[in-house]
Amino acid sequence: MPDLSDSAVTPPTIFSFTRDLANLCSLAGLLSAVLAIYFAIVGNFPASMIGLILAVFFDWSDGKIAKRIKSRTDNQRMFGGQLDSLIDIVSFGVCPAIVLLSYGDFSPWFIPGAFIIVAAGVLRLSYFNVYGLVSESSYQGLAIDNNGIFLALLFVFHDLVSTSVFTTLLYLVIVALAVLNVAPIRTPKLGVYGYYGVSAYTLALILFFGWQLLPANV
Repeated sequence: MPDLSDSAVTPPTIFSFTRDLANLCSLAGLLSAVLAIYFAIVGNFPASMIGLILAVFFDWSDGKIAKRIKSRTDNQRMFGGQLDSLIDIVSFGVCPAIVLLSYGDFSPWFIPGAFIIVAAGVLRLSYFNVYGLVSESSYQGLAIDNNGIFLALLFVFHDLVSTSVFTTLLYLVIVALAVLNVAPIRTPKLGVYGYYGVSAYTLALILFFGWQLLPANV
């Protein structure tokens, strides 16, 4: 990392980085995650899942946009990487924790699960920021954005089981995702076809949960 402590070097303003299209895409993902958290707190889980899956989509999109911007400086790339990592912990660590707590009516019994998913996310992202990919096409542990992908998929089956059964499933899935985030296993880094798959998946879930939000289905 370049040393900016030299008085001769004038660092850019913080807000100047918002002119970067990739960073704006990252911030759109943060807004989606904040909306997902809000709707989870008020108990509107279909709307929360729409926000969560949009956070996944924007997380995948910001990297694609960044690669197309040839004029990005080293500082812009480093700033974008840090921004993406910090937003990821909100979107795929804090947000799933809030979903779990809210679905459990904020019972103290759900605090351990909430802590585990956030702690695993922090550990995983810290590890990735230091070591990066373990090979050209694989991560160590399950990439944290998968937390949003699998959690949204779980809520597709929400109405097929009782509330008590779904509560147990939600808790188990949250803990399982946390374990996989930090597990010493290799998971593939998906390329362009993975992006197309995530885009189609996002659209499908928006339509599914959006249908549940229609007045006739509320």
